Amino acid sequence: MKINIAIDGPSAAGKSTIAKILAKELGYSHLDTGAMYRCTALASKKRGIDPNDEAALAAMLDEMKISFDPAGNVYLNNEDVSKQIRENEISMLTSSISAHPKVRERLVALQQQMARDKGFIMDGRDIGTVVLPDAELKIYMVASVKARADRRYKEYLEKHVEADYDEIYRDIEQRDYQDMNRKTSPLRKAEDAIEIDTSNMTITEVVEEIRRNIPTLS
Repeated sequence: MKINIAIDGPSAAGKSTIAKILAKELGYSHLDTGAMYRCTALASKKRGIDPNDEAALAAMLDEMKISFDPAGNVYLNNEDVSKQIRENEISMLTSSISAHPKVRERLVALQQQMARDKGFIMDGRDIGTVVLPDAELKIYMVASVKARADRRYKEYLEKHVEADYDEIYRDIEQRDYQDMNRKTSPLRKAEDAIEIDTSNMTITEVVEEIRRNIPTLS
């Protein structure tokens, strides 16, 4: 019998990387909810929609199609946008857009529908508190701003994306503030979540720590 696993935490804590590895090892499906919000931000930019126009964003979502392939690539209206949605500009725009209640309402409903049959690993900001409050395992991943900036900078360089370290550091600090202080579904640790500080941990160590906490299945 499969369960649902919720992984929450701040930007660049390594949530998606860990979730993908776990999903592959366990034979689960990984749903990167952050990518869904990033797709919304990218689509709004392409359409020239004001990020403060909640009604227009909600209407746009009703016409959008977001999908994932088994390799983890992200598609917006059948276009592979895996690289575009990771650009720094989109990261900051995403934080503003994801604060709108109507945007979150539509995407949360879609995420809950996807996970209804169990066997999903979802990562984001409010999975354990809002999207999957009944998830059998909840993980809250944290890391220092420096550790996250180092990782994000390295990730950009590996993907040949232009990056400025100081700007990335400042943006992560700003993103943390926005995510933790927004009125709708702010970033916070679920009461029954297990906190893991990944600042000085390898990816393998984090995966092993989460696996140790997976409840025995029958």
